[in-house]
Amino acid sequence: MLSLRRAVLGSIAGLLLVAAPAAAFASDWEIDASHSRVGFGVRHMMVSTTRGTFSTFTGAIAIDDRDITKSVVSIDIDAASINTGDAKRDAHLKSPDFFDVAKFPKLTFKSTKVEKQGEGLVVTGNLTIKDQTKPVVLTVSTFSPEVKDPWGGTRRGATASTKINRKDFGLTWNKALETGGMVVGDEIGIDLEVELTKKK
Repeated sequence: MLSLRRAVLGSIAGLLLVAAPAAAFASDWEIDASHSRVGFGVRHMMVSTTRGTFSTFTGAIAIDDRDITKSVVSIDIDAASINTGDAKRDAHLKSPDFFDVAKFPKLTFKSTKVEKQGEGLVVTGNLTIKDQTKPVVLTVSTFSPEVKDPWGGTRRGATASTKINRKDFGLTWNKALETGGMVVGDEIGIDLEVELTKKK
């Protein structure tokens, strides 16, 4: 009788393990902002590319190594932390002409789908800038293998990139050039390099 009870309990335990949600196999990671970068570039005067970064941001990623397509990404960026290396330009970018940081302090990205593509990933998600939320697609490198740091933590990294049209997000300010064209290009290239720390 005892052996029968053990067999039944063992079967139930096995079924529960099989039925466990895939999220149970995901590990939780945070972006280490001090070793990461959120950058962008946009054409200026049709002759060069102005580049900048956002220096303050947070992010959480649930990585499911058993089924990477079940992973989830979420990033929050402080709009006022924009830095292009020119204080006057940065002040203009923070104004209502562009990001209007007093009214819209955050940019956010939340993934809706993760797919494998060759050696990397394609991450689709909703990007919110100001009061506009639009779907964007990030091309992402495969997450690097886990490594132990000297302080007992676990780290891994990844890179990502995408392009958006700034007008889709209400960033419409511009001026025409006498020779034709505009001062600021419409397409913005976004690139991220993130180092992740595993939550304990």
